[in-house]
Amino acid sequence: MAQVRFLLYLSGLIIPFVVFLIIGCGMAAKVPVYDSFIKGARSGLEMVVRLAPTLIGLMTATGVLRASGFLDAAASVIGVLLPDEIFPSALVPLAVVRLFSSGAANSLLVDIYSRYGTDSLVGLTASLMMSCTETIFYTMSVYFTSAGIRKTRYTLCGALFCVFAGIAACVLLARRMV
Repeated sequence: MAQVRFLLYLSGLIIPFVVFLIIGCGMAAKVPVYDSFIKGARSGLEMVVRLAPTLIGLMTATGVLRASGFLDAAASVIGVLLPDEIFPSALVPLAVVRLFSSGAANSLLVDIYSRYGTDSLVGLTASLMMSCTETIFYTMSVYFTSAGIRKTRYTLCGALFCVFAGIAACVLLARRMV
């Protein structure tokens, strides 16, 4: 118990220590610390303004996918094409939404847990999928927009291939664990 209290006390001191360390190093190097902070804050706000339309579009697309019933229809189609022994159709909405939004995927994950349980094959596979896949469209839009890249070349194809490989690995691992 004493170790936990010490760690809590220590963790409360780390952030102020790092802030004072940065300010002290800046002052020692004769850098105008406050002016640098203001420049950085201005640059950060400009980046937020540039990224806002992209992020709003992604959030809207995710909401439309969930509310329209498209994910359920896609799950039923994939359920016909792939039997549950190969890929559980309950995971199709999670796999699709995870490409766009981590927050929406988290809410779907909670729905899967409440419906199937956390220790079930579907729950375990969903947990593995959340930790082994990436929000490709969100990540690409943020990074490419901030860097000013217009032509993504093969990034999307490579990222989708990696996500599908990760999903396949999650399904295989979960089947071995259950």
